[in-house]
Amino acid sequence: MTTKPRIEPLSPRKANPLVRAMYRCTKRRFGEVPEPFSVIAHHPRLLLANAVHEGMLQSASRTLPATVRELAVFWTARTVGCSWCVDFGTMLTRLEGLDIDRLRDIDDYASSPLYSGDERAAIAYADAITTDPHTVTDDQVADLRRRFGDAGVLELTYQIGIENMRARMYCALGITEQGFSSGDACRVPWA
Repeated sequence: MTTKPRIEPLSPRKANPLVRAMYRCTKRRFGEVPEPFSVIAHHPRLLLANAVHEGMLQSASRTLPATVRELAVFWTARTVGCSWCVDFGTMLTRLEGLDIDRLRDIDDYASSPLYSGDERAAIAYADAITTDPHTVTDDQVADLRRRFGDAGVLELTYQIGIENMRARMYCALGITEQGFSSGDACRVPWA
């Protein structure tokens, strides 16, 4: 939490009324305004598009069990190296009522008894999508289709793809952990 983003967060004083209203909503929901939100606020239309998309994505993602989805997204964020995504994702996992202690053992997911077969398959898929070059196989997708059905595979693929986009974008912008998982979310200077 020692670095500053490459583009300073937009303060409420400089924000238009819509952005200020969005800040209030996110602060009410998460306790603080997420830094990516306040950085993207320099482009209000993009911020609005992002907020609508994230809300719709959350609403639509109901096919997979939450643990499967959240573990795959967490793995993706860690693989890309986005400390903000790991921090925020850990908080979301906790808020979903899931066991965040299992995240400490995620490096051993393939052999750990803490992870189910479905969770292992989803994490392996996240790894195959996120690594360069991509290593997704036909057998892997066929296995996921048996486990989750076509809609589940599409949801999983979309969630992993979106997390890749988020993580790479936030890393490029220099956005780092904000303290959401520790309960110390206070880095946005005006929050």
